[in-house]
Amino acid sequence: MRFAGYAAVFDRVDQGGDVVRAGAFARSLAGGGSVPLLWQHDPARPIGRIEYLKEDKRGLRVIARLSAGAAAGREAAALLKDGAIAGLSFGYRVRQAKGEAPRELTEVELVEVSLVTRPMQPKARVHAVEGI
Repeated sequence: MRFAGYAAVFDRVDQGGDVVRAGAFARSLAGGGSVPLLWQHDPARPIGRIEYLKEDKRGLRVIARLSAGAAAGREAAALLKDGAIAGLSFGYRVRQAKGEAPRELTEVELVEVSLVTRPMQPKARVHAVEGI
């Protein structure tokens, strides 16, 4: 099963009081390393692999494939298929930020992308699923 969505949406305050700005992921993505796809931010529960990860005008777009060979991947696929889960999120380290309430994230090191129950940014969602 494959899905597409946004792990981050630019210029919107999330529930933690952060705003991700366009270009925040540019340096991290330019490094070319692979970014793990996790279940609920748990590094012990990889669920598949990311096939496409880029910034566009809306945010951090992701296309990923869930692994049928991993228990967590099968669980994620079943819940995604049933519509029980559709949130996306990302793990990061702040490299540059300014302000408070909201804090503007202008450069982050992308650590992982996760399929989650409740994303900090409510607009960070899966918007297409293929192979149901």
